[in-house]
Parts: sequence; structure tokens; C-alpha cells
Amino acid sequence: MLIFKARTDSRENGERDRSITMIRHYYQLAKPGIIYGNAVTVIAGFALASQGHLRLGLLLATLVGISLVVASGGIFNNYIDRDIDAVMDRTKNRVLVTGLVSGKSAIFYGIGLGFAGFIVLAVYTNFLTVSVAMTGFFVYVVLYSLWFKRDSHNGPLVGSIAGAVPPIVGYCAVTNNFDLGAAALFCILALWQIPHFYAIAIYRKDEYAAAKIPVLPIEKGIPNTKIHMLVYVIAFTAASLMPTLFGYTGYVYLVTVALLGATWIGFAIAGFFADDDKRWARNMFLFSIIVITMLSIAIVANALIMSLTI
Repeated sequence: MLIFKARTDSRENGERDRSITMIRHYYQLAKPGIIYGNAVTVIAGFALASQGHLRLGLLLATLVGISLVVASGGIFNNYIDRDIDAVMDRTKNRVLVTGLVSGKSAIFYGIGLGFAGFIVLAVYTNFLTVSVAMTGFFVYVVLYSLWFKRDSHNGPLVGSIAGAVPPIVGYCAVTNNFDLGAAALFCILALWQIPHFYAIAIYRKDEYAAAKIPVLPIEKGIPNTKIHMLVYVIAFTAASLMPTLFGYTGYVYLVTVALLGATWIGFAIAGFFADDDKRWARNMFLFSIIVITMLSIAIVANALIMSLTI
């Protein structure tokens, strides 16, 4: 009897461990890091549009909806890129490459999450928000993943459009309108992503070359890429001032983004004197994440300050 119980417990523990492992595989397939990063910008867009009148229920619904859509896009991107991922060190252990999740299962999983996400947005937000989310999904999955990423070093320019969509979704969920505030957010996020990606492309240049992905450092050289990065960082810094110039944010935000932008410009200039391009590019990449996170926090802080004064 004791032997039978021990075997039963062992079998149940094994099944539970396998279930947990499978859940972890599907969780990784949805690119959770990208989901969380986009969630930060969604909250920022929502806060900017709310102007101190935060509706937490609508915010939660918007976050759930767009997070499911972003997860779906990540799954389709993983499916499309599985041949590329197999030859890149940072992606060769992804679950579709190793066969831990089948391609067919990934497709159904992506369809299910995307459908659920669009339904949530349709029920709780508005037609404009759903349309913006669909546009971002199409640009990321079809134009970027299937076309430009493999055929042109201008892929990041196309990808930046999709990457700028989540904060616009947050904004339009509140306003049901694409106005100057939404335009400013779009410019900020689109311009931020290009030097962010170029930093990755320099740091991972050898891997992109092995995968035959035509990124700018390979096609035009690292010095040329550094010039592009500096130009885009300057443009981002100028765009990040627009919310205050348009009357959406106050001086706390303005000072924060001005300091962030000036520091990032300094990092970009330092690249021309770097002894180790890969180390410099990795630092540029890491600081870019700090920049967009702090910018988003500054927008939310501005909204909270406004809510206390209303």
C-alpha cells in the first residue's frame, strides 16, 4: 500500500512538473519582456491622455487587450524567425527552435491570444483604438517580420512604427481621438526605437551576419551607424519636449526628459571615441531602456500631480 501511494505521488509530481514546464515554454514563446516593456508605454500614453482623470478600470482593460495582441505578435514573430533564431546565439534556445513547442501549436496559440486581445479592446475601448492596434499588429508581423527585416537594412524604420503603437493605444482608449498628444507620443517612441535597435545591431553584429540579416552596421558600417544613432537620439530628445510645448505636461516632465536626452546624446557622441564598439553599444542599449522607462514614469508622475490639483 505504501509502495503504491509512493508511486502515485511520484507520478502526480511528474505530471505537475511537466505541466509547469509546458506553461513556462508557452510563456516564453509570447516574449514576456516585450509585453512588459510595452505595458509601461501603454500606461504612459493612457496617463498623458487622462490629464489627471485616471479611469483604472479602462486602464486595466486596455492593458489586458493590448498585452494579448502584443503577445500574439511576438508568437508569430517567433514562428517566422525560427530559421534565423537557430543560428543566433541569443535566440538559438527559443522553444520553437528546440522543438519544445510545435509550430502548429504556436500558430493556434498566437491566433487565440490575438483574437482575445482584439475582443477585449473592442468591448472596452473604441473603434479607433482597435484600428490602431490592428495596424501595429499588421506592420510588425507582415511588413517587418516577413518582409523588411530580411530584405532591407531599413527594417528598424518599419519596426519602429509598430513599436510606437502601444502608447497610442493607451492614449486613444481615453480620447478616442488622434490629436497632437498622440502624434507627439508616436514620434517619441518611433524615434527612440531606431537608435535602441542600432545599438543591438552593433553589439550583435556577428550574429546578424551569420543569420544573413541586413542590419545597418553590416550594410553601411559601424561608423555610419553611429552617425545615424546620434541624429536619431537628437531627434528623439527634441520630440520628447513636445508634450510640454503642446501643454500636456509640466516642468517636472520637461526637466526629466531634457536631462535624459542630453545624457543620451553624450553617450552617442562618446561612441565616436570608443575603443570597444560592442561594449559601447551594449551600454547605449541599456541606457536606452532607462531613458524610455524614466520618460514613461515622468508622464505618469505628471498625471498624478495633475490629479491632486484638480
